[in-house]
Amino acid sequence: MRIKRILPENIDQAAFTAEETDLTLMDPLIDKYKNKKGNLIPLLQGTQAIYGYIPHEAFLKLNRETGLELNEMYGVATFYAQFRLTPAGKHIIKMCHGTACHVQGVTAITDELSDLLDVKDGETTDDGIFTLETVACLGCCSLAPVMMIGEETYGKLTPREAAKIVREIRRNEKLTESED
Repeated sequence: MRIKRILPENIDQAAFTAEETDLTLMDPLIDKYKNKKGNLIPLLQGTQAIYGYIPHEAFLKLNRETGLELNEMYGVATFYAQFRLTPAGKHIIKMCHGTACHVQGVTAITDELSDLLDVKDGETTDDGIFTLETVACLGCCSLAPVMMIGEETYGKLTPREAAKIVREIRRNEKLTESED
C-alpha cells in the first residue's frame, strides 16, 4: 500500500524568515560536503539535523554556496519522507498503515487521534506538541495495530487506548510547562 504524503496547506511564513533562522549554523556542514560528489542527501540530512526541518532560506543558501539546483533539492526533499519542510511537533506520532495494522483496524485509531488532536495526516497541533503521520510499515507486525511516539512503540492498540496515551503525554507536557 502506498501512503500519500500530504504537505500542510497553510505554511506559517514566519517560520521562513531569515532573521529567525541562523544560517551560519550550516557553514561547517557546507564546508564538509561542498565539493563532494553525491553531496545532496547528506547536505539535506545535515540541515534538517540542525533545524529539525529544512527552512526555505537553507535551500537558498545551499544553492548559492554549493551550486545545487533548487528544483533538484526540493525534488529530493519532497520525495523522501525523512525530510520536513515545516517544523514538526515535539512528539511525532507515527501510525503504521501496513497490511497487518490495516487489517487490525489502524484506520479507526488514526481517525480517533486525528479528531482528538484536530490535525490531518502530516500536520502539527497548534500547540506544537504533536505531529501525526501515517507510515507504510513500522516493522512490528506482531504488535498490530501499532504506533510509535518518538522512540516508544505501542502495540495491540484500540482507538481508546491510543487516545489515552496521547492525552497522558499532553498532560505531562502541560505539567512540565507549568513548572517552568
